[in-house]
Amino acid sequence: MIQVRIWDWPTRIFHWLLASLVLALVITGNVGGNAMVWHFRCAYAVFSLLIFRFIWGFCGGHWSRWRQLACTPELIRQYFKTSAPPAVFLGHNPMGSLSVIALLALLLLQVSTGLFSDDEISNAGPLVSLVAESTVSLATSWHKGLGKTLIILLVAVHLLAILWYFLKKKQNLTIAMLKGDKSSEAPAHSSQDGPANWLLAVLCILLSAGLVYALINLGATVG
Repeated sequence: MIQVRIWDWPTRIFHWLLASLVLALVITGNVGGNAMVWHFRCAYAVFSLLIFRFIWGFCGGHWSRWRQLACTPELIRQYFKTSAPPAVFLGHNPMGSLSVIALLALLLLQVSTGLFSDDEISNAGPLVSLVAESTVSLATSWHKGLGKTLIILLVAVHLLAILWYFLKKKQNLTIAMLKGDKSSEAPAHSSQDGPANWLLAVLCILLSAGLVYALINLGATVG
């Protein structure tokens, strides 16, 4: 078996930070009150991470790029017909790719609607003043209701899939995301993961955070 670097450090840090922040968002959102200060902070951090991940999908390690998240019907059919996943599925397999894209898209929608949400008590998104009341109502309804539920369900499915791979296929996906490497029976493309990549990742996250900062202050600036 050959050890292949699949997940570069920036991708791994992104993954674990995002998981921690989503958990923090669920907790602070349910607690409410003073915890909402941290709910907003965590939401801005998640927004920054999502923008970073979008950028990193074009310039990150080989297996972290968007072209590796292929989930066409043909690839899904090929995956289920193959007894042992070939090297092309060392990263995310087609179903995993579909899950990742869905979860990232839902999280982006969730933090975006949060910017326009208002609980009509003491917490309002920074961009509420820029849109009509009907838009605020719609955004709040999604953010506190269906959007939140769908994200929790997708996270649950993600965790169950990890458990299924561990028990049925004897693949420890958690260890791979911690260490970055996977075992392969054949030579496979390794992701670049060195100082130059880390510096690029730092620049990407700074750019992402800057964009989020500018966006959340847009309401005050326009107002």
